[in-house]
Amino acid sequence: MSKTKAWIGAMRLRTLPLSFSVIIVGNGVAYTHSLFQDCDGSYSEFNWKLFGLTLITTLLLQILSNFANDYGDSKKGADNNERVGPERAVQSGVLSSADMMKGIVITSILSLISGIYLIYFAFGGFDKYFFSFLLLGVFSIIGAIMYTVGKKAYGYLGLGDVFVFIFFGILGVHGSYFLHHQEIYIPAIIFSIIMGCFCTAVLNLNNMRDQVNDKKVGKITLAVRLGFKGAKTYHYILFIVAWFPIILMLAPSIKQNWLTALLFSPVLLIHILHLIKVRKVSDPKDFDPELKKVALSSFLFSILFFLSIYLDSLY
Repeated sequence: MSKTKAWIGAMRLRTLPLSFSVIIVGNGVAYTHSLFQDCDGSYSEFNWKLFGLTLITTLLLQILSNFANDYGDSKKGADNNERVGPERAVQSGVLSSADMMKGIVITSILSLISGIYLIYFAFGGFDKYFFSFLLLGVFSIIGAIMYTVGKKAYGYLGLGDVFVFIFFGILGVHGSYFLHHQEIYIPAIIFSIIMGCFCTAVLNLNNMRDQVNDKKVGKITLAVRLGFKGAKTYHYILFIVAWFPIILMLAPSIKQNWLTALLFSPVLLIHILHLIKVRKVSDPKDFDPELKKVALSSFLFSILFFLSIYLDSLY
């Protein structure tokens, strides 16, 4: 494997649609404001450039997180020959720890630059929101690195699920909505919870797959703490919490707008089949194919969500 392929592998391209999905949903909620009148009777125009800038910043943060994960797990011994998932860049020896650290530094700088431009563009200057979001951006960069890097890496303390829910759910969805409208909005909070659960479910699958090796090397994830059966139950709960508000929102409008409800049925079917598969799994390595299913179905959900809003705007 060449260094170029190793760097591309370290970016973990299959994780990128999941990070994009939360931004698409957050911007989808923001797009709904272009369909309704503001208090002064005017309409808010959706800012597509802001949407694009948010996607770029999210892309850099996700790559940063993946680089840091590669570096941290290799240093702590979690990436070894007994690991079930794909071989990592530093683990393979193609990239050294020093190479990966350079990648982390460069991506951190690029993320910070992109984030500063994003929030400056969103708020039109250096106001109170700019500095609040700048602080959140710095915390996001630190959080992306400290998941596996450092003596107190929170991914090794069973706190990864909490941080994924916060960063991918609350900050990802509601944060991207707030960049457009600078207000707390209940629907954005609801969709923050939905996407936070989907993203946390992906992490839980990863941790269930690796729980045997993680326990050996001292990586005490929530899946390790809960045990095999407990982690499965937790997984079911994540999907129940995610789909409950979706069904509640869709149910009243099925007769009037059955097409919208029909749009989401493929994702629901995929998730039902996924949970049936999870229930039957007895060998942790069989969780690996499910990672892609949940990540891509969450991305599909975000696309369908935005599409449903766009279709509503046409009628």
